[in-house]
Amino acid sequence: MRRSVFFILSVFSLLFLVHSAKADGPEPNLKAIRKQLRVAINSSETTDSLYKSLSAMKSRSGIIDGFIAGLQALKAKHAWNPYSKVKYIKNCEKTFEKAISTDPENIEIRFMRFSVEDSVPKFLGYNKNLSSDSQEIIAQLDKKNYGTADRELTIEIIKFLVNSRRCTPTQIAELNKHLATFK
Repeated sequence: MRRSVFFILSVFSLLFLVHSAKADGPEPNLKAIRKQLRVAINSSETTDSLYKSLSAMKSRSGIIDGFIAGLQALKAKHAWNPYSKVKYIKNCEKTFEKAISTDPENIEIRFMRFSVEDSVPKFLGYNKNLSSDSQEIIAQLDKKNYGTADRELTIEIIKFLVNSRRCTPTQIAELNKHLATFK
């Protein structure tokens, strides 16, 4: 019962998100989408419904394509068939490329790709952008260009990079300086 109530509430909130984002209308509520993405990490139903809702948008910005790419990665996580997992990851990679070509300085898109590449098994070969993404995120932090990321998300991005063990000691020191400015 509790699960079905949660699912129904998720569907209604997704319908509201899509309805508020008409083809030429304003950007949908990014905070609400981020919240749904967090739920989608552990819910294939939320992943599928959010993916369908965002994919149905006629005019998509780079950040929306970034969210779709993240959802494709989650579809890979939730899939049981190895072939499907690889297919979703390949689609995810293409969608992230599209999102980044649309908005190359957006740290949120770069962070989503970084976190996906950080968690995908190395043998799949989908980790070639870790270094460039961490460098670009740091470059944008240096410029105080946070893009679509709010204060809370920016702090989360910095902490994730520091704890990822993918950054150099110099990068970690620089990230810690940025983190100190937010306290």
